[in-house]
Amino acid sequence: MYALERHDSITDLLRAEGRVVVADLAARFDVTTETIRRDLDALEQAGRLQRVHGGAVASGHTSVAELSFAERQEQQTPGKTAIARAAARLVPPTFVGSVALDAGTTTAAIAQELASWEPETPGGHLTVITNAVPIAALLQQSPHIELHLLGGRVRGLTSAAVGSATVDQIAGLRPDIAFVGANGVSAGFGLSTPDELEGAVKAAYLRAARRAVAVVDATKHGAEALVRFGRLDEIDTVITDQAPGADLARALADSDVEVIVA
Repeated sequence: MYALERHDSITDLLRAEGRVVVADLAARFDVTTETIRRDLDALEQAGRLQRVHGGAVASGHTSVAELSFAERQEQQTPGKTAIARAAARLVPPTFVGSVALDAGTTTAAIAQELASWEPETPGGHLTVITNAVPIAALLQQSPHIELHLLGGRVRGLTSAAVGSATVDQIAGLRPDIAFVGANGVSAGFGLSTPDELEGAVKAAYLRAARRAVAVVDATKHGAEALVRFGRLDEIDTVITDQAPGADLARALADSDVEVIVA
């Protein structure tokens, strides 16, 4: 295979997976790791990716890159739907208690599943807490859901309430389950997101919840955004659409984190 063909194939892989690893590419294309590193250098110079330790990420997956809520709704839809359905199974009709939903498109997909929630016992209800305006809009008409929308400054990019007021409100709560999204989850860095204010809210959910559940599709595996908001040992469960790679799987097991593959 010619170098230009490899470059196009590597770019296609990045679009599909968000990250590539030097050793995996060398095995895939039957070339040396030095050849792959030269390929990645050339692609970085062309603005088609960014080099990271051990490989590369797509140019839009850097530590501070962040898409809008609307843009993210178009990405990884089948995976997010599968994750949402698996998450909703943790809230069966027999569930009695409260659920917190972090801002994001995966948690919005969970909200869509919970919108039709009905209690096993007539007269029962599900308490849902969120700082996300789109999630509140999805759930506001649900007859069996008692909705609590947290206040704060609404960040336009994510349509989420953030800031000290939001964090203080979460600190005064103890939800039974918190579903929290992330832009990255890695063995060495834990859970991360590009924005400090969003990270503070996510960290508050992890501290407050009786059971902290991270919901991340496979494009987030091994990724590291700018702001770490949680260690792996601060979560109880990860729900994802593909089994994590060896390093991340081992780190999750060492932290006694349950992994649910939707």
